[in-house]
Amino acid sequence: MKLHQLRYVIEVVMCGSINEAARRLYISQPSLSKAIKELEKEIGITIFTRTSTGITLSPDGAEFLGYARQVVEQVELLERRYFNTIPSQQLFSISTQHYAFAVNAFVEMIKKHGGDKYQFTMRETRTYEIIEDVKNLRSEIGILYVSSFNEKVMLQLLKEEGLDFHVLFKAAPHIFVSDQNPLSKRKSVTLEDLEDYPRLNFEQGEFNSFYYSEEIFSTIPSKKSIQVSDRATLFNLLIGLNGYTISTGILSSDLNGSNIVSVPLEEGEIITVGWVVHKKTQLSRMAKVYLEELKQIINFYVS
Repeated sequence: MKLHQLRYVIEVVMCGSINEAARRLYISQPSLSKAIKELEKEIGITIFTRTSTGITLSPDGAEFLGYARQVVEQVELLERRYFNTIPSQQLFSISTQHYAFAVNAFVEMIKKHGGDKYQFTMRETRTYEIIEDVKNLRSEIGILYVSSFNEKVMLQLLKEEGLDFHVLFKAAPHIFVSDQNPLSKRKSVTLEDLEDYPRLNFEQGEFNSFYYSEEIFSTIPSKKSIQVSDRATLFNLLIGLNGYTISTGILSSDLNGSNIVSVPLEEGEIITVGWVVHKKTQLSRMAKVYLEELKQIINFYVS
């Protein structure tokens, strides 16, 4: 087993493609494929499952990746300490539902620990794709929520896909509205108060199940409903149409401006936001750093 083979595996996982990984590593695709096959033969496991549509990590491959990342990180620490080598670019990838606090933590991680070279990826995406990303190690960490409505289904699904759910925080539901919306001056609102306002939800594509919805109470009919795919569009529509969306209540004025406000929703429900990770992986150093930044930001807003 060679160190460069471990780096090859890590790069293929980050790219999701042998061709793209070969391009970034400045080697030929056949050479990269051969190196990985030789490694698989030597250690006696299948790291990547190859199909007509591409490659995915096998369960054994997911476990191997965790160890490979630790070995490469430790070698680079030794090289920097004793040989003054230039650190290689740091790698980290995360998939999340549309939460400003997740972006805040990402920003702080890069400011404090990014260094001169890094290759980070942040995907604000649909719930199903978050699960797929973490399952296939396209992302190390996923961030999503559960509630009394979807908890049983979601936790069973995560278990079946080999993922663990770790609680970050619990919050009562709030609405986000424009500061010009009449509801913005209220101390709290009810679902009945919202009936005449447009409801904004994040669309979930072909996996448009109520269980995958990013907003609680999604099963309750609305006279005016708009689905969007990104946070910027949602906030523009909150302002332009006096709409609302339901979330955790955590807002960042740095990222969202001061013209969106949070108002408590009077419903006996709790939103539990957590991070998911593949059962067989060991978190990389940057993943641990990100989680620390995330917890600090959440503590700042929730406390």
